[in-house]
This record gives sequence, structure tokens and C-alpha cells, in this order.
Amino acid sequence: MAFFKQLASRYPDLRHRLLIARIEKSPERYVRQSVTSAGMVAAVLLIGALLLALGLELPLWIVPIVGVLAYLLAFSIVMRVVDVEIRKQAKEIDKDVLFAGRFLLIKLNSGKPLITAILEAANSYGVASRTFKEIARDIELGTPLEAALGKASRYSPSDKMRRILFQISNALSIGVDVTNFLEAILDEIANDQLIEIQKYGRTLSSITMFYMLLAIILPSLGITMFITVVSLVSIPVTSGLLGLFLFLLIIIEFAFISVFRSIRPNVNI
Repeated sequence: MAFFKQLASRYPDLRHRLLIARIEKSPERYVRQSVTSAGMVAAVLLIGALLLALGLELPLWIVPIVGVLAYLLAFSIVMRVVDVEIRKQAKEIDKDVLFAGRFLLIKLNSGKPLITAILEAANSYGVASRTFKEIARDIELGTPLEAALGKASRYSPSDKMRRILFQISNALSIGVDVTNFLEAILDEIANDQLIEIQKYGRTLSSITMFYMLLAIILPSLGITMFITVVSLVSIPVTSGLLGLFLFLLIIIEFAFISVFRSIRPNVNI
């Protein structure tokens, strides 16, 4: 246990990131599970490297090197799972954060107290309402409103939601009208999302051009020229070779699909 505790100390912000990702594990436990998972992956790759080395009659000293490198790579990847979860939750919240903020603003403009508006926002639709549910739960447990807002802002995966909660908390601390601060930050977030959509349009045009070139034009011309050349030199074209071309084309298609999905902005205005 001391080893895992010492290893976890090398990641001083791990506890904070685990809380943001809503992963209910201590840093020591998370590191221990990461070490175990990385060991299992490295063992599988080590066996594969050993069989490959025996089959190809390669020197066996390559096998432990592959095992060490595989373990270090697997451990690094597993330790990044918490960051992946944070980004995933942030994207989900960003889709609804503007609607959640406007819902809260409407309730405040209708004359309802901030606590009542937060409690009603906690029961509203959308992933962003989870943040207000956590605030409502802390308030019900006796936490002061400003402290609950500060905690939610500190551990929110979404930067946009963090900005909204910070402005509300800031307005409460200086004793001014919350609606003015909230309306200003919502307008700012809406403008940021419009800028993201404009950037997406420009990026999409460039990637679409590369897609037309690499996934449509080059494969079509390349296969046509290849068949023409091999027919002239009387090289037999087997079904396995054509299957290889098809496999490479499928990989290219899936690669572009992944790129298109990754650049799509997670906004709802």
C-alpha cells in the first residue's frame, strides 16, 4: 500500500481530477487499479512478442524490452482515463449549459429567490441539471449557498458551467443583483458558441477537401491506373490484393468519420 501511495504522490492533482470526473476512488486505489490493468495488457503483449520472436527466430532479448515499453505505454494510457472522462462529461454539459443558465435566469426574473430557482433547475431537463442537483443536495445537507456554489464551480468538468457558477457566487459575495451577472455571462457563452460554429464551418471545408482527395479521387484513379499497369505487364491480380485495397479504403473512411465526429462542436443555441 505504501508503494501505491508513493506512486500516487507523483500525481498531486489526481485527487482533484478524480473529484471532477465523479470517480469515487482514492488516488491510491486508482493508481493500484491502473498498475494492475497495465500489467494485464503488458502480459498479453509480452506473450505475443514472445511467440512472434520464436516464430520469426528473432533474438529473445527483444521480448523484455517490448514488455517494459508496453507496460509503460499501457500505464500512461490507463492513467489518462480520468482526463477522458472529464472531457466526456464536459461535452455533455456544454450541450445543455446555455439552456440550464437561461432556465435559471427566467426563474430569477420571475421574482423567485436564487435557492428556489436552483432547486427547480435541479429538476429540469438536461445533463447540466446534474450540477444544480449537487448544489441542491449540498444545501439540503446544511452547506451555505455561497459555499455550495463555490464547491460546484471548483469541481465542474465544464468550463462554461464553471463560469456561470463563478459569476453567481461573485454576485452574491459582493451583494449585487445576480440576474445582471448571469445574463452577461450567458450572452458571452452564446457568442463563444457562435464562434465555435464558425470555426467548425471553416475546418469542415478543409477536411472535406482532404476527404474528397484521399478517400474518393486518389483511390479511384489509383486502382484504375494500377489495373491498367498490371494488365500491360501481365501481372495477375488476385482477390487477396483487391481485398487489401478494400481494407485500406475502409480504414481511411473510418479515420475520416472519426475526425468529423471529433471536430463537431457540442453546442445548442
